[in-house]
Amino acid sequence: MPTVLLVRGWRFFFYSNEGQEPPHIHVKRGSAQAKFWLNIESLGVEQAYVRHMTQQEQRQVQQIISAHFEELLDAWQEFERRK
Repeated sequence: MPTVLLVRGWRFFFYSNEGQEPPHIHVKRGSAQAKFWLNIESLGVEQAYVRHMTQQEQRQVQQIISAHFEELLDAWQEFERRK
């Protein structure tokens, strides 16, 4: 589970055993966790699942992902190449 980014206590990371899923990022802080798809075509962020996160936390995480979209996508692509 390489950590790609740490922002405001949120850890952004990947799992190494997720098969052939499209680009995505996992995020966790305490018991709050989520997974977001990184849409290459639209440069958009789509929620895959969320657990124990408030609406405000979800918005905050989506804003962080949007602000670091290219960095996260590059890290995901590099991670997939190395597998």
